[in-house]
Amino acid sequence: MAFGSSSSSSDARLADPILKNVAIFSPLERNGMASFDQKLAMAQRCSHEGVVAGAKAAVWATIATAIPTLASVRMLPWARANLNHTAQALIISSAAGAAYFIVADKTVLASARRNSFQQVDHPDIEA
Repeated sequence: MAFGSSSSSSDARLADPILKNVAIFSPLERNGMASFDQKLAMAQRCSHEGVVAGAKAAVWATIATAIPTLASVRMLPWARANLNHTAQALIISSAAGAAYFIVADKTVLASARRNSFQQVDHPDIEA
């Protein structure tokens, strides 16, 4: 048998039961493991957790940046002269927006990682 002959080597793979099951699938792609509705519900739950955590972080970031920004505008002459209302709003909202997206992204990724490890811990073994 020649090294490059594809027909005989593919026939040998189909005949051998060990070589037939070589393909490795993701735990969510196995038959009967998780239906499309379950995957969709899991994705919605992960994204909802991210939105809630991001909103909480945005609220805390708004408070944490608003207090020093507004205090510095009232107390420091440089800030009073150079930071108008638009600049103050931009400082506060940019910190809140950054906190929202960073925390939401980390939460969604952590939730997806946690769910993928739960699926791997209990594989559907087919014999």
